[in-house]
Amino acid sequence: MQNSIRKNPVLLVHGIWDKGTIFKPMSAYLRQYGWEVHTVDLEPNDSSVGLDRLAQQVRDYADRHFPGDRPFDLLGFSMGGLVSRYYLQRLGGVDRVERFITISSPHNGTWTGYALALEGSIQMRPNSPFLQDLNRDAIETLSRVNFTSIWTPFDLMILPANSSQLPVGDEVKISVGLHRWMVSDRRCLDTIARTLSQPCPKAAKLATIAR
Repeated sequence: MQNSIRKNPVLLVHGIWDKGTIFKPMSAYLRQYGWEVHTVDLEPNDSSVGLDRLAQQVRDYADRHFPGDRPFDLLGFSMGGLVSRYYLQRLGGVDRVERFITISSPHNGTWTGYALALEGSIQMRPNSPFLQDLNRDAIETLSRVNFTSIWTPFDLMILPANSSQLPVGDEVKISVGLHRWMVSDRRCLDTIARTLSQPCPKAAKLATIAR
């Protein structure tokens, strides 16, 4: 772990049918290495409203807990990755977030989105207007942060599993057996800690401007 790198607060955003408590092992792991960890409970969490509306809750949480344009790092699991992307790409989050990590997020949609005829599920279907809009400027916007996508080829919730791939940032593929295990698997946690410890060009630029 690189102690010379400033540790930003980290905001964790959960996926469908979950709450922030799913991150309990991850939160404990990061806190022991000195990170300030936050979780947000998205309501409702069943995809019955659009992911764009859930992203407003991420924005509101960040505005309340990281005042004065304080920079922070953002991590989204599964649906939470898309919610976080909307915050970054459409609600101004890209100007505040330095490091952005998604874990098993359906960046290009998932066939399981057809299981429910709910607004959020429809947005997660392959080639949905919601995803087409986000992916239209994904490279341009996400290249402004340190972006990393972590995923498993054995995912049965994100179909196909390689939907988690995006042509921007870094990609880490870890062979974890189940979708939900991704937020507690030690290999994944180690990868997250290393990623959050990487120097951030944006942070260096801001520090230079401040001087």
